[in-house]
Order: sequence, then structure tokens, then C-alpha cells
Amino acid sequence: MLEFDKTPSYQSVRDAAENLNGIVVRTPLMESYALNEKLGARFLLKCETFQHTGSFKFRGAYNTISRLSDDQKASGVFAYSSGNHAQGVALSAKMLGISATILMPEDTPAIKLTNTRGYGATVITYDRYTESREEIGARIAADQKLTLIKPYDNYFVISGQGTAGIEIAQQLRERDLQADICVCPAGGGGLIAGTSLALRELSPETRIYSAEPENFDDMKRSLELGERVSNEDGHRSICDAIVTPTPGEITFSVNKTTLAGGLSVTDAETRAAMRLAFSYFKCVVEPGGAVAIAALLNGLDIDGKVVVAIASGGNVDPVLYSEILADAN
Repeated sequence: MLEFDKTPSYQSVRDAAENLNGIVVRTPLMESYALNEKLGARFLLKCETFQHTGSFKFRGAYNTISRLSDDQKASGVFAYSSGNHAQGVALSAKMLGISATILMPEDTPAIKLTNTRGYGATVITYDRYTESREEIGARIAADQKLTLIKPYDNYFVISGQGTAGIEIAQQLRERDLQADICVCPAGGGGLIAGTSLALRELSPETRIYSAEPENFDDMKRSLELGERVSNEDGHRSICDAIVTPTPGEITFSVNKTTLAGGLSVTDAETRAAMRLAFSYFKCVVEPGGAVAIAALLNGLDIDGKVVVAIASGGNVDPVLYSEILADAN
């Protein structure tokens, strides 16, 4: 049986890269000369929006599920997710001929629910504001003898997400560049944990920051305090993909050693970042995926620097997206 609760390393990210070779999309690191001129910096956007399922989550899901034993594969897998991990697990399971059951919030954007079902998964919904997905998930997984694929606190998931960091370092090297700053969206912290392990090894001078919505800045506050803290109840954000209550245990054990700090942004700043991504990169980015762009534009001095923002996903509700694009104020 696989050990999911180990602490990942740069080597485990390298192993994931070998496992995912030819499976994942090497997503583009895009640059806009017009935006560079406007900002007085070299601004590069890692577009995980072009990954399978429209999100980086496919990397970790496939890296984990492909390594399961034959008995685990025969029994099927289970995941809980606000949408992007759900789709990553559902597609990975379909590609590997495995059944998947996914627990998703009732208010998940319709595009994410539809896509997850479209990949052949059985979808169960719950109220994210009154029910615990961990408790429901543990019960369903145990009752049906399914292997739980956690969205971030999983050695193989984190390692798989980190392959995006290896690509960033390679793509910068191909331009003869080194990033001064890299900002990455953070929910549970899996993408930034894996990415920071890769960049710390391959680009040690790069300062790496997490980005989160205001009132959901548990990673930022945890980094400042040196211990995991939770968000207060009762808040809302358009960034549905990354409104997790507390940083993961495994992810925080990595991030507290690799990150330079955390940043938070308002929903208004996130909306502006989504419009910027569309205008300058022609890239559709969902709210949770745009917080790194927003943080670079509002939270750091980037003048004269080479900076990278990770656009972690593009699964945005079409009606919401059209409203955001139309509202230029």
C-alpha cells in the first residue's frame, strides 16, 4: 500500500515528472510585451488553465492514482473537492479504467459539476458551510472501501503538482532568465508546496509567495505565526477553488520552510486580474486561479524584476466570467 502521509521532497517531484512524462501538458509560460512595458517588469504567466481538465490538479491526481495497487484500482477511488481536484481525479480514473466517486459542494460552479460527471464520475453534493467534507468523505470511503485521494495533503499529489515548478524553471532557463519572484495561489497548499520544492532546488534565488483571497488568508497568517491557523466562519469569496479553512498539515510543513511569505487580495483585485489575463494573454482564468496575478500587481514591488504568476485554473462559470469582463470599473 502507498504511504500518502510522507513529506515530499525535490526527488519525489522529479519522480513524479518521470511518471507524468507524456501524460500531462507542458503548459505555456506566457509573456506580454505590452504588459511588460506598462509594468516596468518582465511578467510571465504560467497557464495551468491549458492543463487537462483546465487545472493543475490533474498532475497530482494522475501521479497518485496511477501508482495504486491492483486491488485499490479494482475497488475504485474517492475524492472531495470544490471542482478542480474532482475533475483531475475523475479524468485520471477514466484514463486508467477505475471508478471514481466525488463529493462536491452544492454551490460548485455548474461547469465543474458538469465536467466531473462528464468524465464518468459519480457525484455527491453537500453544504460546504454547514457540513464537513472530511467527515462525510471518511464515512463514504470506509463504507464503500474506496481509496481516498485527498486534494492536497498527499505525498504523491503534492509531488505531482510540483512538476509545474520544474517546467517553470526549465522555461525560464530557455529564455536565459531567472525569476526574482514567483507567486502561486494557495488553498490547501499543494501546488505551492510542490512548486516551491522544485524552484528552491532549480532556482534558489527566487522568492516564492502564496496568494489568497482576503478573509481566507490562512496560509499567510500561518506563515507569519509559524503554526497552522484557521479562517473565521461566515465569509464568502468568488474564489471558490481556494477557500479552504486551514493549510494542510503536510503542505504547511513544506511551505513554512520554502516560502518567503504570503499575500492576500480582495475580490475586486481578483476580478481586475481576470480581466488583465484576458486582455494581455487571451487566457481565461477562474477567480481562484487569478489571485497570484492580483497579488503581484497589488502586493509587491516588481519594478525592474522578472516575476512569475501561476494561473492555476480556468474553470470559471461563463455567466460570472462575462459579468467580470464587462465590468471595467
